[in-house]
Amino acid sequence: MRSVRALALEILNKGESAEQYSNIALDTALKRNDCSDADRGLLTALVYGVLERRLTLDFQISRLADRPVETIDLPTRNLLRMGLYQLAYLDRIPDHAAVYETVTLAGKRTKGFVNAILRVFLRQGKVLLLPDAATEPIAYLSVAHSFSAAICELFVQSFGFERTEQMLAAFCQKPAIDLRVNTLRVTREALCRRLSEQGFDAAKTRESSAGLQLPNAPVSSLVGFEEGAFFVQDEASQLCVEALDAREGMTLIDVCACPGSKSFGAAIQMQNRGRVIACDLHRNKLSLVESGAARLGISIIETEARDARQVKEEWIGKADRVLCDVPCSGFGVFAKKPELRYKDPGMSASLPAIQLAIAESACQYVRDGGLMVYSTCTLLPRENGENVARFLALHSEFTLLRERTLTPDVDGTDGFYFAVLQKNKK
Repeated sequence: MRSVRALALEILNKGESAEQYSNIALDTALKRNDCSDADRGLLTALVYGVLERRLTLDFQISRLADRPVETIDLPTRNLLRMGLYQLAYLDRIPDHAAVYETVTLAGKRTKGFVNAILRVFLRQGKVLLLPDAATEPIAYLSVAHSFSAAICELFVQSFGFERTEQMLAAFCQKPAIDLRVNTLRVTREALCRRLSEQGFDAAKTRESSAGLQLPNAPVSSLVGFEEGAFFVQDEASQLCVEALDAREGMTLIDVCACPGSKSFGAAIQMQNRGRVIACDLHRNKLSLVESGAARLGISIIETEARDARQVKEEWIGKADRVLCDVPCSGFGVFAKKPELRYKDPGMSASLPAIQLAIAESACQYVRDGGLMVYSTCTLLPRENGENVARFLALHSEFTLLRERTLTPDVDGTDGFYFAVLQKNKK
């Protein structure tokens, strides 16, 4: 097997040149190579670490090389990023080992250059250079926390400088894993004990009534996975499902269901009695919902491929609960999807109109007195509260019961929003 650093470099090069998602490339590499637990951990740390800190590292490279980082060829650029990341962020790797292993991977023409950059960084005390926060606040946020300047600007406009920095810093923390316990098969207390006996520091989630939290771990290796004792779901998402208040015997329509965790949670909340219709635009994605439900022993979920913007006449007024977990920018899950840190916000400008169209179609399924929950995994107001306000201005038959925005710095969760809307009784 090639060295862990060689694998990491290959993944990083492919990811940036072919725009392949890091989690997919990393999973593929782990499956194709027989890695020890230590190698698996280092490979994951290098790939995700370099991706998460890319702008911070590039700023250092430009200063150390005295030329724009874009002028350096991609393989050498990624190699420098990887070397600097080890020196700046991975305390357990000795400096000499980080430099030697990095230089070893360089080509003949670039070995001296790579070695020189890393040595200069060491001589300077491994101090990370940053723009001045007072005179260049957006550039400072961008480099300090490694988010695109456009995203930093957008967040500052919405939340102010100080709150934005708090949130960006929280997104830089390694996220724990939240599990939603399948209480059809096991109690939360029993699963918590079993995971603790397996050596994991499992604890109850702070607010969710059926969640457990534990440090990052290979999910499929956890006790209870194969028997369907749990599924992965962030606590914010669990709270969104709880807000649905789904009960036994109800009919619930999840109009944008994939990959299915909210449908699973609702079905469990309903004690597997009633009807859950899980929809998605793409038929092939619904197989994930079907296989997940089978593993969990849930029998009340049925799937249907459809465009959520199109109304299905036979469902009008038939649902007790409707979930609109609309497609969004994802600007609340940066900690789990590092590539989103560099996404152009302009690419998401058309989403509010699509989200509103979905909500306007889905609301027709709600029976009088029933509830619709609108949710996203973004923190952008234009996709959240502002969009719900637009919906309510068009639909006086609905009343806003409550809304909530969860953030990593305050709630320790993904960035998430949900609003509970009730259809007025006639």
